[in-house]
Amino acid sequence: MKFLFASDSFKGTLSSRRTAELLTQAAGEIFPGCSCASIDIADGGEGTTEAVLSAVNGARVSLTVKGPLWEETSGFYGNLDGTRAVMEMAAASGLPLVPCNKRDPRKTTTYGTGQMIADALEKGFRDISIAIGGSATNDGGIGCMRALGVKFLDENGEELPGCGEDLINIRSIDVSGLDPRVKRCNFTVMCDVTNPLCGESGATYTFGKQKGGTPEILDELEKGMCNYRDILFRQFGINMDNVPGSGAAGGLGAALMVFLNGTLKSGIETVLDLVEFDRKLNGVSLVVTGEGATDWQSVFGKVMQGVGVHCKRQGIPAVAIVGSMGQGAEDIFDYGIDSMITTVNGIMPLDEALERAEELYLCAARRLFRMLKAGRAL
Repeated sequence: MKFLFASDSFKGTLSSRRTAELLTQAAGEIFPGCSCASIDIADGGEGTTEAVLSAVNGARVSLTVKGPLWEETSGFYGNLDGTRAVMEMAAASGLPLVPCNKRDPRKTTTYGTGQMIADALEKGFRDISIAIGGSATNDGGIGCMRALGVKFLDENGEELPGCGEDLINIRSIDVSGLDPRVKRCNFTVMCDVTNPLCGESGATYTFGKQKGGTPEILDELEKGMCNYRDILFRQFGINMDNVPGSGAAGGLGAALMVFLNGTLKSGIETVLDLVEFDRKLNGVSLVVTGEGATDWQSVFGKVMQGVGVHCKRQGIPAVAIVGSMGQGAEDIFDYGIDSMITTVNGIMPLDEALERAEELYLCAARRLFRMLKAGRAL
């Protein structure tokens, strides 16, 4: 038998790689001589770069960039094969980089994300995938684009720095200085939200509060975002309120589409493509996937859904080991996951379950393979 292990991390306890190691141990105990392979995997959120690099034996590229508050910080992205790169905007412009007492989406910028893109272009990468979850910003992506040569000008023709509070002051956009290498590059934007740029479900009102925005700050920023939207429409003929995902990452989604001709794509689908998941299914008898907590959200662009759908297309059974099952967890059965078991094997406090995560996961893996062995004997 040949098994393939492709589980998401169990946040705070088990990495994707560690789940594969435990599954390999359990499979070897129940099916001596079986073949086991694994892929580190993520859904386009935190950990995506490292997961993809591990799966393709890529290399980490480190650099110094401007953080969300313009401070010097250590950024990184992934070199897959010399022409393809993968990066997370959160590595340069993410919320965890801003102390809680300094969070204010008027002041934060995506400039550092633009520096990462510029560095990748300079190094010769021409196929760049960017995960845009976890931002600290609400600048419409103007900081990012400024780092690539776009100028956002005020009423006096002066260039604006590229923060959220600058959106209201934009009067025109000069793209003549945009890095010409952009036109020779393919940009894939990993994004699983469909929010427009403005409005009640737009970038500011949906995500701004978690970035430190008070109601008054959010109202101020929304006026600026609407101004930005109107200028984009006037100069480029695109109404970003009609483009799903343009409001992702505080409007960075809109900037990547307008200025870099980026294509929005599901995070898990992008990751599965980058790690050549379909090719690795060849000859596989069973796929084991999973995640820490499964509920109704698991069928909206998460790892288990993506893995299950791809397995179903090729007629390969897929099962899951999960930490917990919440409301709507069984919806995942409609997406190629044939069965699911939890790691928790008795009534226990959450703290205990987390502390015993490795032990409980190994026990669950053994139960899974024993059940599979029983099934084969029917």
